[in-house]
Amino acid sequence: MSADVKDDNQPYDDINITPMLDLAYVLLVTFIIMTTASVQGVKVTSPVTQAANNLAKPQTRGITITEQGQVYLDAYPVSMDELKTSLAQYKAANPNLPVVLKADAAAQYDKVMEVLNVAKSLDITEIGLVTKRAQP
Repeated sequence: MSADVKDDNQPYDDINITPMLDLAYVLLVTFIIMTTASVQGVKVTSPVTQAANNLAKPQTRGITITEQGQVYLDAYPVSMDELKTSLAQYKAANPNLPVVLKADAAAQYDKVMEVLNVAKSLDITEIGLVTKRAQP
């Protein structure tokens, strides 16, 4: 008799892991797709300008102001005190901290000025304003 043939009473001790790996790969791809789809930030309508350059740099912090006046730092809602504290920590780690301010076109101007005053009080000089490029 061959060594591969088992008697009826012997347990089968080999495990086929191919279906288990297939399931693991499918779950991995599903989780990757779901996490990238859920981390898109806060949707606002940006104002339109004639010329807009991309100011994004590595370690750039994004501040978003919605139409209702809610302030977000990197897609997380914050109060003005929390914004100042967080930006101070980032500024301590990177003295040339670049910040991008993205406000809804219908956002109240005083909320934008509050955020700019927080940045000015922390001596953050690299501030970019996000706009949409006007269609010719």
